[in-house]
Parts: sequence; structure tokens; C-alpha cells
Amino acid sequence: MYEDMGKLVLRLTLSILMLFHGIAKLRNGVSGVESLLQSHGLPGLLAYGVFVGEVLAPLLIIVGLYARIAALFIAFNMVFAIALAHVSQLADFTESGGWALELQGFFLFTAIAVFLIGPGKFSIDGR
Repeated sequence: MYEDMGKLVLRLTLSILMLFHGIAKLRNGVSGVESLLQSHGLPGLLAYGVFVGEVLAPLLIIVGLYARIAALFIAFNMVFAIALAHVSQLADFTESGGWALELQGFFLFTAIAVFLIGPGKFSIDGR
């Protein structure tokens, strides 16, 4: 039971924190992401994919429906974000000694963890 509670805490932490980013994009649009994609020679239309990784996937993970697949979408979203916007910071640290990409790393690696361990019993999938 404690293992499944731990999976629930991990799922909720990842999803709720990522969902805040998605809500911001719903409110403010994705023009910044669109510009970033275009500056790398990619179609700006891909910017709307952030809604899958930052809104739909977190909602699915919260309820535990297709959580593994949704976690892959979040991980993919974060790989894209790191590659497009943060690659120059991969080896950087903050003044306080933390990794400059702590937040991006958190989202990436917790999404991978959810993919690997599954949603647990406290989910619609119940596995």
C-alpha cells in the first residue's frame, strides 16, 4: 500500500506542477514557443504540441489513465524544451550551487520514473 501511495504522490507532484505551465500557456498563448521553434528552423505549428505535454498528459497522469504513455509525452516535451531553449545551460550551476536546469531535470526524470513504475493502484488503470 505504501508503494502505491508513493506512486500517487509522484504522479500528483509531476502532474500538478507541470499543469501550472500548461495553464499559463492556455492563458497567454504559445507565441514564445512558436518563435523558439521557428528560430531553429522548425514549423511554428509544433508549438501547439505543448498542450499535449503540459495539459492533457498531466491530467491523464493525475487520474491514472494511460499514465505511462502520458509520462512519455511529458518526457518528450522536456527533451524538446531542453534541446531548444536550454542546451547551453546543461553544465551550468546557480550561485547557490544548484544545477541551472533543476526544474527541467525534475520534470524529465520524474516523468521517466512514472513511465517505468506505472501509476499504481490509486488510478483509473489500477496497476
